[in-house]
Amino acid sequence: MQDHMMKATVPGVRMVAAITTALTEEARQRHDCYPVVAAALGRTMTAALLMAANLKTEERLSIRIAGDGPIGSIIADASAKGRTVRGYVKNPHVDLPLHGVKLDVGTAVGGGSIFVTRFTGLKQPFTGNAPLVSGEIAEDITNYLAVSEQTPSSVALGVLVQPDMTVSASGGFLVQALPAAEEKSLQIIEKNLARLSPVSQMISSGYCAADIINTVFEGLPIKLYDQQPVSFHCPCTRNKVQEVLISLGKKELTELAAEGKAEICCHFCAKKYYFDRSDLGKMLAE
Repeated sequence: MQDHMMKATVPGVRMVAAITTALTEEARQRHDCYPVVAAALGRTMTAALLMAANLKTEERLSIRIAGDGPIGSIIADASAKGRTVRGYVKNPHVDLPLHGVKLDVGTAVGGGSIFVTRFTGLKQPFTGNAPLVSGEIAEDITNYLAVSEQTPSSVALGVLVQPDMTVSASGGFLVQALPAAEEKSLQIIEKNLARLSPVSQMISSGYCAADIINTVFEGLPIKLYDQQPVSFHCPCTRNKVQEVLISLGKKELTELAAEGKAEICCHFCAKKYYFDRSDLGKMLAE
């Protein structure tokens, strides 16, 4: 199933659901993540996509999970344009025992804070924060939305990793009550959520975003919007990296040229850019 996202509404409530299996697997491969780290990163990237779904075309949003667990910080950056996301973790090689039958994401992330920054085109981006309540990501996003943005929400995120470490299912959904929400509708949704299967299980069973929405909103008049593809994408380029090197100044470039080479690795996509003595000499000339 191709990764995709779909939005929907019922009177007074909006929802967005996403299938992110392929992009989470791509991130796992790019960063060589161990299973529990792939789950944490996949959940965070999915959350960023869901929260960016209602931004305007040129806007974007980033989530930073600053936990004190062994994997360190997690960063995901989602763009409304093209519905793309990228992300990375500080320590991708963390291996923990299972918590029952589940990957122990909470222990891997630990305690700390979550920071959400919205880049809306204004001179200064807006950043909100809240404490981590479990390290499981979905509960932390739900708490952030309630505490920092005063928006009652329900968030579900899930990543299923196979014994060979490949990601076989990933996705999630975000439900938000609007000011005009009717109590009867909220009660129906709460009952549906209470008997809902884990989101990774639904996706593994073949559910698409529309299926998840129909399950959560069952019994209500649903308005579905167009399905949109989502993907892992990093806008880094060799030219952008070269501009960063030039911005280091003549002294730094001279030292790099004396060494004969420079290797720059993008944190977000793990792509490496190589510059030899000739390349560095041309930069010095500029």
